[in-house]
Amino acid sequence: MFRTKRSGLVRRLWRSRAPVEGDGEADRGTHGSGGCCMGKTTKVAKSNAGSEAELKALTHSILKKIKEKQLEVLLQAVESKGGARSPCLLLPSKVDAKVGQQSYSLPMLLYKVFRWPDLRHSSELKRLSCCESYGKINPELVCCNPHHMSRLCELESPPPPYSRYPMDYLKPPDSPDSGPSSSDTGGTTYSAPVGLSDSLALQESGERTHWCVVAYWEEKTRVGRLYSVQEPSLDIFYDLPQGNGFCLGQLCSDNKSQLVQMVRAKIGYGIQLTREPDGVWVYNRSCYPIFIKSATLDNPDSRTLLVHKVFPGFSIKAFDYDKACSLQRPNDHEFTQQPRTGFTVQISFVKGWGQCYTRQFISSCPCWLEVIFNTR
Repeated sequence: MFRTKRSGLVRRLWRSRAPVEGDGEADRGTHGSGGCCMGKTTKVAKSNAGSEAELKALTHSILKKIKEKQLEVLLQAVESKGGARSPCLLLPSKVDAKVGQQSYSLPMLLYKVFRWPDLRHSSELKRLSCCESYGKINPELVCCNPHHMSRLCELESPPPPYSRYPMDYLKPPDSPDSGPSSSDTGGTTYSAPVGLSDSLALQESGERTHWCVVAYWEEKTRVGRLYSVQEPSLDIFYDLPQGNGFCLGQLCSDNKSQLVQMVRAKIGYGIQLTREPDGVWVYNRSCYPIFIKSATLDNPDSRTLLVHKVFPGFSIKAFDYDKACSLQRPNDHEFTQQPRTGFTVQISFVKGWGQCYTRQFISSCPCWLEVIFNTR
């Protein structure tokens, strides 16, 4: 019996669906326990045989109605896990599908099958700027490419007390009992780390062609030159099938630490840094969590900073220009010491730091980034 190309594509797609807990294929990097501030990641138990068969039959029936070229687009996105550039998958937005007692729109069903089995509502999602449908409203067609979407990282409110830095670390540097200096903390308190003076010079020069510069660090050593960002979106990665940007894998590192080498290899697709109208968003494209600290992620009245854990597939608004400007208060203790503190975001790959981790300072993390924003 001859099998059509369409049925072959459908079978490959079903085999590439997102695993649920109990499949034995679930990516351990997708979910995790603990963390100062983490996105909502409800684990989903493997469905029973009846619902699994129902979902398979429904998915097959829907996929078989899609054009072959669109199936190829979907397969490219799913098999590469978003690593290959794939166009939009425009499908009718008003088609509903029912699994058991639950009804889903066509986009939601595809997002659940191929990325997030625990997804419950479209409000948990954010469309990525790489999608042609970004910022557009089309009542008839909607992009159903699962890798043109990300999940929103929800911040804990209020944050647990153990996740905050003790007030001692925020005392003035000249205080008799002050905490570690900026050279010890990798710039987590007042000033940028040693080696970023050239990035500050960029800001002092009033250059407007870049909106941020990125520095890559391994523990206390900066690796490579500063990367000046001019395009609205930047991929920062170690290994990416398709894409341009800041490739960490091409940087020559003298660090022989096995932990650094291991974490470098785990960066994989890395992150996507995007300047959008409401701020700068970070999308975690890797298979492991990233950790972010930014002054604009915290309460404006807070005198301490949180480290936020962002799981794979999640996005977080890491920097808010309006909030950053409001943080420059004349009587603000922290920002009178170093105004640029509010314009810097620190991101660590795989390993976290802070009060709920063994590493107290980001300079102890194997691989991390310093993103310095040009707000002038």
